[in-house]
Amino acid sequence: MGNCFGARVNNHTSLPSTKALSPPETMLDIKGSKQYGLEAGRRRMNDSKKESSEIAIPRSTSVKDRQRPVAEENKKNSETATHKLPCPVPSTAGRIVKPNLKEFTFAALKKATRDFKPDTILGEGGFGRVFKGWVDENTYAPSRAGIGMAVAVKKSNPDSYQGQQEWEAEVNFLGKYLHPNLVRLLGYCCEEDQFLLVYEYMQKGSLENHLFRNGQEPLSWGIRLKIAIGAARGLAFLHTSEKVIYRDFKASNILLDPDYNAKLSDFGLAKLGPMNGNSHVTTRIIGTYGYAAPEYVATGHLYVKSDVYGFGVVLLEMLTGRRAVDTNKPAGQHNLVEWARPSLLKKKELKKMIDPKLGDQLSIKAAYQAAELIYKCLESDPKDRPSMVEVLAVLEMVDAVKEKPKSTKLNVRRQEGSSARRHQYNYHKSPIHQKNGGNGVTSQARPH
Repeated sequence: MGNCFGARVNNHTSLPSTKALSPPETMLDIKGSKQYGLEAGRRRMNDSKKESSEIAIPRSTSVKDRQRPVAEENKKNSETATHKLPCPVPSTAGRIVKPNLKEFTFAALKKATRDFKPDTILGEGGFGRVFKGWVDENTYAPSRAGIGMAVAVKKSNPDSYQGQQEWEAEVNFLGKYLHPNLVRLLGYCCEEDQFLLVYEYMQKGSLENHLFRNGQEPLSWGIRLKIAIGAARGLAFLHTSEKVIYRDFKASNILLDPDYNAKLSDFGLAKLGPMNGNSHVTTRIIGTYGYAAPEYVATGHLYVKSDVYGFGVVLLEMLTGRRAVDTNKPAGQHNLVEWARPSLLKKKELKKMIDPKLGDQLSIKAAYQAAELIYKCLESDPKDRPSMVEVLAVLEMVDAVKEKPKSTKLNVRRQEGSSARRHQYNYHKSPIHQKNGGNGVTSQARPH
């Protein structure tokens, strides 16, 4: 959910200000959201087909009926039971077991969030709502507000099939990966029709909030690059570990800790990438318009490098300070990629596109390097895009020249003039009478 942790939602039921922009041949289902792990205004592409490779919950019975035996068993457990995942889902892979995750009961999370009170809401969206809670740092037992460790509790909407699917994907993927640039999933709850996830609390909220929310202090170019590099590391890890395709890379899913370290969140759409020598996987079209790669939108073919396209869009948002899709912009500028990409490699045009909030802190050299990388990430053919490992290497190079040189031409002239005057002063200096000159020793000549 995009708006989370450090930034509270003022109106929890309102749709985001950015309107949906439907692509030519695709109907979009707008999921108004301000939630942790789901963007502000998620636009899901309608398709009810179920992927054969995904773990499925049969729809033939109600959620309550499916979970009743599990719920009865859970009532016997304590509020902080651990280890086993009590909510098996029918699949060819068998029972899901995540020994490193904490099993919370609904009662425990209810207590940790003060009965899910409205003033603890951090965000909301298609999956449900996210609440701020407090638990003991060691046992994860619920504690009073302000005591122990803050956590984010994502609570699904009852009877939400989409919520159940995303709950499963998060547990399957985020639950087994530990990386400095991935949000840590601490535990889960699955009782009757209640599906909840518990995450570490990210104090600074989402990148989206910092880029586009009114009242936020503008991020410096150095901080933006730091965030981009962290996000790139997280994405590169996913691509190189098990070829996991994140499928929903966007500014609202990049969360920030107090030091602006970036962590990827919301693995509800994550999918294992191609195997056995295949270049792509064919899947239902689902994601966020404006960030989804063109080949995926057009054909349903999902490549590992489809994520690279989304990364390029976010990097372009960082450089320009504009949203991926914004219908409030003039005609021809609604879609950021369509508007900006043709001019990215034209230095005069590039200067005009740089976020005004950056002022003069960004050198044209660094801006052009970033623009070149963005241009490559946004190639229409996924084969022509760089890998995330290559993207990371370029970003680190750009980071080395991120600051604009402090010495302007005027300063250089002043320094040269000062040097010339010092040279002239030293040349005419009397060897008999020295005053703070030469070797820095003050002396007075005495008559012989």
